[in-house]
Parts: sequence; structure tokens; C-alpha cells
Amino acid sequence: MAEPIRPSTVLPANRSPFTLKTADGQTLVGEIASPIGNSNGAILCLHPLPTAGGMMDSHLYKKAANRLPAMSNITVVRFNTRGTTSEAGSSTGSFDNGKSERFDVEAMLRYCFDTLKLENVWVTGWSFGTDLALQHAKDSRHKGLILLSPPLRTTTVEQLEYWNTDPRPITALVPELDDYSQPEAARKRFSIVPTMKIVAVDEAKHLWVGEPAVHRVLSEIVSIVSGVPTTLPLEF
Repeated sequence: MAEPIRPSTVLPANRSPFTLKTADGQTLVGEIASPIGNSNGAILCLHPLPTAGGMMDSHLYKKAANRLPAMSNITVVRFNTRGTTSEAGSSTGSFDNGKSERFDVEAMLRYCFDTLKLENVWVTGWSFGTDLALQHAKDSRHKGLILLSPPLRTTTVEQLEYWNTDPRPITALVPELDDYSQPEAARKRFSIVPTMKIVAVDEAKHLWVGEPAVHRVLSEIVSIVSGVPTTLPLEF
């Protein structure tokens, strides 16, 4: 019998912790949550700002890992950037405001493709993680970017313009009530990349608190990864 999806819901999946080394010698910790059966795609999660409490267990990503493998056959790869701690452990190194984190993003993309042999991988950034995605997720094997609450805190005009030379799709989910960049402002700032899709989400805030916001974000992610418009069920 189906049960309502709640914040605490954990659905069946294969869950495996991992560690890996970056090119500059740091050790990253993370977890893979994969479907019991075949995987139809994957998201690599780049978390919010560590100095403000962001980590691999930030609630949207934890809920994605708890739900999407079973609900949508999507593999969810989460990790802590350098100097970040969660229940899974601590990644070595120190926070570098997105600069040395380039090595973290590049190492994780290599891990997804060379070790895990994942296919149909989408880089998904949230807040600080969107700057990491825009600046450093240039591995030619991923399918595109999904940006959640992009603040454009450190990404420069030149770094944005790179994406005019890269045909892969970018979708940004922008909360109506975001603390840093609301939909109208986001459209103006991202107009440098005219192919980018901006999705305004009514009544949502930067941290996507509440099940309606979580449901909307996860449904949008599944729609992008699967290529089929999807509204996730409220029971499973």
C-alpha cells in the first residue's frame, strides 16, 4: 500500500559511501545512492556554501538521495567539497571560495564517468554549488547543468560567456522570494547566455524549505534528466 511522502521518507536504494583523491591531493568523502535496478540517469550534486552550513546532506540533496533512485531510477551522487563536514565525514583541505574547489568538481566528474561508468549525468548545483557548476563543470561527458537558487556570487561575465561556446542545456530554478536573485533579476543577469532556461518558482525561497518546494524541485530534476515532463507522486 502506498504511503505519503514525508520529509523523513527513505525509499529503497543501493547506498555506498566513497572516498577519492583530487589532483591536488585532497580526499573527498561522499555517497552514491543508486536504483535497485537499472539507472536511467544521474545527478552530481554540488552543495550550498559550507561557511553557511552547506554540505552533502543539505536537505534537498538528502531528500533526492532518499527518493529519486526508487521513484525515478536516477542515481544521486553527493559529496563534501574540501573542508566540509557532514554525517558521512569530512573532506580534507580548506574552503577556498570556489577557486581550489575546481579540483573537487573535476575529480568528481572523472569518478562518475571513469569509475562509476554512469551515463546521462547532469551536474546539479544549489546556491554556492551553482557557481561551482558554471565555473568548473566543463567535462565534455556530462549532459548539462541544473542550477537551484543561483546567486551568481562569484561567477564573472567572462565565465558565463563560456556557456555561449558550449551547446549543452542549462536550466535555472529561481525562487520567487529568493534572498539573493529573484526571477526578474536572474533573467537580466543570465541574459548573457540567451539559451539558458529560467524557471520561476512561485512562493519558493532560496533554501526551498517545505515539501511543496521540495516536490517541485525534484519533479523538475526528474523532468530534465528523463527528458519527459514529470510530476512526482505524493505517495509511493
